[in-house]
Amino acid sequence: MSDAVIKPKIGNYYRHILICTGPRCAQDGASQALFDSLGDKFKAAGLNEGELRVKRSRVSCFAACKGGPIMCVQPDGTWYYNVTPENMDRIIDDHLCNGKPVEELVFHQAGNTDFER
Repeated sequence: MSDAVIKPKIGNYYRHILICTGPRCAQDGASQALFDSLGDKFKAAGLNEGELRVKRSRVSCFAACKGGPIMCVQPDGTWYYNVTPENMDRIIDDHLCNGKPVEELVFHQAGNTDFER
């Protein structure tokens, strides 16, 4: 009998959103509430399927434990803080749909060694 490992499959996506749902970034479950809201928000923006499809995942800690909810957009390497429901709507419209990061909410940009906010 073989215990062959089955190769997983995942649907195609354009960007992957990682949200810290650990207890130290944001108070009162705000990060989990943000994560939970994304299914409907992505569907409304047309990001749940097609060529701009966005995948979402929870992480337990980014070791950036201030100013949450904290979110990272990959493969862009763009890190956002203070991702309130209103700010998430702006990120969806500007960044995820139109490719333009919401600069005043970005606290780190991968690949930019001069990045200082």
